[in-house]
Amino acid sequence: MKVLRQIGWGLALMPVLLACESYEMPPIIPQTGAALSSPSAGSTLVLTNESAEEVIEFQVTSADFGMQGTVSYTLEMDLAGAGFSDPVELGTSTSNIIEVVAQDINDELIAKGAVAETATETEFRVKSSINQPLSPIYGDVVTLSVTPFAAFVDYPVLYVPGDYQGWNIANEATTLKSVNFDDVYQGYVHILPGGSGEFKVSETNEWVDGRNYGDNDADGDLDPDGANIKVEEFGTFYMEVDLDAKTYTLSDPLYWGVIGDATEGGWDAETKMQFDNENNVLTLTTDLTTGNIKFRANENWDYNYGGADGELTTGGADIPVAEAGNYTITLNFNDPEIVTYTLTKN
Repeated sequence: MKVLRQIGWGLALMPVLLACESYEMPPIIPQTGAALSSPSAGSTLVLTNESAEEVIEFQVTSADFGMQGTVSYTLEMDLAGAGFSDPVELGTSTSNIIEVVAQDINDELIAKGAVAETATETEFRVKSSINQPLSPIYGDVVTLSVTPFAAFVDYPVLYVPGDYQGWNIANEATTLKSVNFDDVYQGYVHILPGGSGEFKVSETNEWVDGRNYGDNDADGDLDPDGANIKVEEFGTFYMEVDLDAKTYTLSDPLYWGVIGDATEGGWDAETKMQFDNENNVLTLTTDLTTGNIKFRANENWDYNYGGADGELTTGGADIPVAEAGNYTITLNFNDPEIVTYTLTKN
């Protein structure tokens, strides 16, 4: 009986086994991504301030998903060699022309670290999507030489109202900026002697419940509508806020001054700078003789700036004073890309 039962099972399984031998895989449907056809690979694109509002047409080839549906095309951009690890989407269209404003390309390139007035190898690709349950497909990468222009980049900001600037939450100068557009904000807060040392950060330029932050426990965590952040020492603080994580850090304070043989204290003593709370700059009005000056903090040469033509670099060259007289000097940390100064004879 056991033998007959086993033979019966074998006969029953034979059709299944035969069916498995004759089973054919479904055909693979070939898919073709869209590619940038104009501007073509190797082309040069020079952006200018005068043509910032110009609309640039990027022409793309058609994608083929192997089935019917509505296809949309998205133009992506990244610096050459970045492998599209953090691509920027410049525009989307359901036609073969994607229109992009020149200013948008310029701002995104500058935000990624491209240098103004300098040709930058930039990669573009087209992401194609269809209104079917299929993943997007990407076309070939095209490299263009793009020259951005120097322009003000409208970075996302956090407002930093406090005693140091009269608790003016609407002051557009006293802000931190997200230079990478990633919810991480950096900047400098000048809290000089004469006040309580208290401040807060806010997502908006007016007091809105739940969107301004303090620190209830002085532990570096931001608390919505929390207690004022308070510093015990005075000076210029570098501050970084991770708004997503709701955390912040403050550097040690630096108290900036002007030093040099053109100043009263010579190269031995800094003449301390004051704070202009309306413009968020350090300032000093003083008499200077012919000679040279630099900016130094905390009587420490590890913290010094020099330079020319209004721009400063760490450890830069002495700044010449060609004529004796009364001068107003400013030190400006407002631009996240560069520290600047002015030297104006009164």
